[in-house]
Amino acid sequence: MLKWLWLSIAVIVIDQLTKLWIDNNLLLHARLPLIEGFFDLTLAYNPGAAFSFLADAGGWQRWFFTILSTVVTIILVVWLKRLPAHEKINAVALALIIGGAVGNLIDRIAYGHVIDFLLLYYQQWSWPAFNVADSAISVGVVLMLLAMFRSSPSQPE
Repeated sequence: MLKWLWLSIAVIVIDQLTKLWIDNNLLLHARLPLIEGFFDLTLAYNPGAAFSFLADAGGWQRWFFTILSTVVTIILVVWLKRLPAHEKINAVALALIIGGAVGNLIDRIAYGHVIDFLLLYYQQWSWPAFNVADSAISVGVVLMLLAMFRSSPSQPE
């Protein structure tokens, strides 16, 4: 099932290209409205994890999340390799998660933070800024959950 790593590579390339474009074309925290009142592009740097967890931890979190992402990526690649051929949804899910993890890992190693730029909001409420890698991880997790609830343990899909 390693043939699905093409999807991981696609996620990484799209993620890195969009981050580079945003980083080169927007000022930090500037907002470019795409859908007024709902969706903007913005430039944000996140030294922490999801939802800026440990963002103010003093710098050690960069290496902690770098090591954690590397270990998790290796585990997911081994899992993908061992996945039975009929588990295509899980293969796609793992490939998306791997691509997202590596996309954010590249940022941590290169910059010491993750570049986020997609901002969803409504009036005074907003979702924390995120990126293509985060989106791929989220879609991958949802696909894994759907596959888990869709199939029974005794029958292949």
